[in-house]
Amino acid sequence: MPEANTLNSKEDAPQDQTNIKEPHIMSQGNTESEEDDAEEEEEEEEQVEEKSNGSDSETEAIALATKAADESYVPSQSLMSSSSPYPLIRSVDGISLKKYNPDPSRFSAKDVIVPLRGKLNVPIHVTVSGSIVDYTVESKDFDIGFGVVAEREEGVTVVKERQRQNAHVEAITGRFLVGSVPCALIFTFDNEYSWFREKKITYKIKVTPPSFENICSGRRIRAKSALAVVAKDKESAETRLESVSSKHSTLVQDIERLEMELKEKKKSLGVFEKEVSWLKDRVQLREVQEDLLTRRLTEGWEDEDIVVGEEHGGSGSNVDEVERVEI
Repeated sequence: MPEANTLNSKEDAPQDQTNIKEPHIMSQGNTESEEDDAEEEEEEEEQVEEKSNGSDSETEAIALATKAADESYVPSQSLMSSSSPYPLIRSVDGISLKKYNPDPSRFSAKDVIVPLRGKLNVPIHVTVSGSIVDYTVESKDFDIGFGVVAEREEGVTVVKERQRQNAHVEAITGRFLVGSVPCALIFTFDNEYSWFREKKITYKIKVTPPSFENICSGRRIRAKSALAVVAKDKESAETRLESVSSKHSTLVQDIERLEMELKEKKKSLGVFEKEVSWLKDRVQLREVQEDLLTRRLTEGWEDEDIVVGEEHGGSGSNVDEVERVEI
């Protein structure tokens, strides 16, 4: 029995040792697993950090581009010419934050046919300054002409020069920032060069509005720019106002002086008109007198002929009575 117990003890001993070792081995396994998990977590953290850094870099680049666009903001001629102060203010304010929606607008179409010897224009209207536009264009089997322009009141800006591209081999992609608004982005798919083939194109366009922070900072930048333009225009207007006011005062004085002269001349005119009327009557009177006197001198006096006729016994002669003209 003791031997059995001993054996049992010997046989149990390895089992105990095994039991002791197994936890030890398990402990090593957990450590290795924890190290792998830690490495994976580090890799994930690095990837997240890289993505975060990339996202931060992209966000910073967009913020810088938006700032540059806002700093180049100049109120249009129509805004400066408006008789109302509010169109300019609305242009500076931009989108109302009460209506602000950070979700991007998406425009897409698949296998759209561009006819041979023709082209397709896709207009997209952008009203929020600082919006980011991303686009992807693909064609099926053949190349396609592609370009983008921005149409504004001030004119047309070429965003991407139109040219033929192998969009059936590699998709056309691009990204740009819209500074001045409102504007119409015209995406043109050109197949006018092809005499034999129509083309099929697929496009995806995304317009992402600026962030809340960029909107707020953009307002302030545009306000400063607009304020400088308004102040300069006000200074110019004040200078012109001073000059024009001086000329206006001079003209008013000249007009007052001329009105006084005109009043005096009108008085003189009345005197002259009376004198003219009197002199006309006098001239007419004298003309009649001249005629009567001239006739008497040339033809004689009729009463003299009557008296002479009576002296010669010409009482029976037919003599007209003397015409008497009372003057």
